[in-house]
Amino acid sequence: MATTIRCDIVSAEAEIFHGEAEMIVATGEMGELGIAPRHAPLITRLKPGKVVVTLPGGEKLDFAISGGILEVQPQVVTVLADTAIRAQDIDEASVLAAKAEAERVLANRGEAMDIEQAQQRMAEVNAQLQALERLRKNLKH
Repeated sequence: MATTIRCDIVSAEAEIFHGEAEMIVATGEMGELGIAPRHAPLITRLKPGKVVVTLPGGEKLDFAISGGILEVQPQVVTVLADTAIRAQDIDEASVLAAKAEAERVLANRGEAMDIEQAQQRMAEVNAQLQALERLRKNLKH
């Protein structure tokens, strides 16, 4: 029986991760999904949030994504993300600046399109901030 499954995480810009995993956890539109080897095939949309890949041996890699598609096949799990970034690569200062700008647009109730973009950006930066928090918490342990 297989104890790992191949995992590919790609964004529009680059391949972010390619390797074997014991478990993949992602934020789907209907809630969190846990994908282990021998999982039933599926395709689902992902919302801004996290993807956590547990490597053989237990190490966890944490990614923040801005949304996308998750596809599970018998031998591979593919995350096609709009944007994806490893938690340790997140620039906290730029994320906090983007959050402040999104909050400003939402507070001023600008154009409808601006509000929609600000809400999307707010979801993205919150996902990145949560990834940073999980990274800090894991480093303390």
